[in-house]
Amino acid sequence: MQQYQHIRQAAYEANMQLPALGLVMFTFGNVSAADRQLGVFAIKPSGVPYAELSPEKMVVVDFDGHTIDGELRPSSDTLTHAVLYKHWEHIGGIVHTHSTYATAWAQSQRDIPIYGTTHADHNTVDIPCASPMTDTMIAGDYEYQTGFQIMNTLTERGLTYQDIEMILVGNHAPFTWGHTPAKAVYNSAVLESVAQMAYLTESINGNAPRLKDALIRKHFERKHGPGSYYGQ
Repeated sequence: MQQYQHIRQAAYEANMQLPALGLVMFTFGNVSAADRQLGVFAIKPSGVPYAELSPEKMVVVDFDGHTIDGELRPSSDTLTHAVLYKHWEHIGGIVHTHSTYATAWAQSQRDIPIYGTTHADHNTVDIPCASPMTDTMIAGDYEYQTGFQIMNTLTERGLTYQDIEMILVGNHAPFTWGHTPAKAVYNSAVLESVAQMAYLTESINGNAPRLKDALIRKHFERKHGPGSYYGQ
């Protein structure tokens, strides 16, 4: 339907950024784009190669995960996206990839420590890694439970989805979000870069210290604080 064309186009453009940025291979990964007024989001169809995508192939789904419009099956991760949209009212885009370095940290079940100012430009905390899902959750509605796994981890850390826009799911891979699909993709690329830098840092110096608080505050606040002065 024509009323969904804008989110189909946004989802398509954002999905096409994933291979362009080297964040996915084959059919791995997905991006969704939400329309809050309509209560729906458009998401990549399951198992379709990126080269074969088009705006018309994006599948429109409501915040309960029900397909509203589209001829193809939506991504297998659709219910995770639906849970997050339903509970986090200020996000407009979600990205899931299996990018190499971020996924390696997830498989290692480790938070990504804040070692440098590139990390601090975007976050003031270590990037959290959710504990692996319990057997009961795995045996249930797996993708649906993944959404709660993400939300519960932030709550346990005393964080909100507005404090940090990225997470690792233990033994799985990263998820990012943002107020737009483009911002969610940006966050996914930043996460992968920070994950690679942290890995190399520990390879060079296994005792590398965490970035000191004064530098964390300085670099984050110069971009995001009330007196920010980075950019035009």
